[in-house]
Amino acid sequence: MSLYRGKTVALALGGGGARGLAHICVLEALDELGVRPVAIAGASIGAIVGAAYAAGFSGAELRAHTQAILKNRIGLARRLLHARARGRKRLLSRVAHPLLFDGERFLHAFWPQGMPERFEDLRIPLQVVATDFRRRIEAVFATGPLAPAVAGSMAIPGVVRAAASDHGYFVDGGLVNPLPYDHLWGLADIVIAVDVSGNFGVETGKGPPSAFETMIVASQIMMNAISSRMIAERPPDVLIRPEVHQYLALDLFKASRIFAAGDACRDTLRQGLAQAALRLEARSRIV
Repeated sequence: MSLYRGKTVALALGGGGARGLAHICVLEALDELGVRPVAIAGASIGAIVGAAYAAGFSGAELRAHTQAILKNRIGLARRLLHARARGRKRLLSRVAHPLLFDGERFLHAFWPQGMPERFEDLRIPLQVVATDFRRRIEAVFATGPLAPAVAGSMAIPGVVRAAASDHGYFVDGGLVNPLPYDHLWGLADIVIAVDVSGNFGVETGKGPPSAFETMIVASQIMMNAISSRMIAERPPDVLIRPEVHQYLALDLFKASRIFAAGDACRDTLRQGLAQAALRLEARSRIV
């Protein structure tokens, strides 16, 4: 277990589609500091990235893997075609959707080779947040099969079909808890949360949004509202907010700019950790 100035660290990675590529930059920064989280919680893209990191892949390895996939547009198109949903009845719409993906197929196409099959085989304890579609409540997975849980967490309505399990159907965790740092309280001395929901900034697009853009951005607006309320009520010890508000959930071809936004947060992470450690030390002296 790696410590930061003698303090343990836990990490929450939030939802936001392609914006969540910025999570990888934060992981690289933690690796450079020699800090290994004792626990991770993730929703949507945060669950995808968090699971790979919890499996033992470094931030640098995840960046190299992602860049290798995205720079080959033909190969990327093939992976996306392979990940398309097929066969089962679509739960969220009776209208066939040419962009509807199967979550598990998507993960198998985009995760690095060697991902474990179960939570219990991860090197870092992981909690994955999804939304129970039938019960309309938050569901948290920390044991059992890994891919189905993450597939549910990433199931953006209208883009990725609901994931089925013995317990029901699950969709995007960002709908109920887009920044699940609340599940990390008490597990570490310092809780870091990386918010890629785009809580600040103004869109500069011209003309009316398309129906598809409206659907995607509406989900992001809801996620913004939930995470903003959570932060106002009880903020994490360290909050990282990459400037990614101008990107949409499927802006994979803008990865270089998203990575640049994530890299720009490295100093914020270092300063935030240092300040959090100082606050803890000051409290311990008072006690």
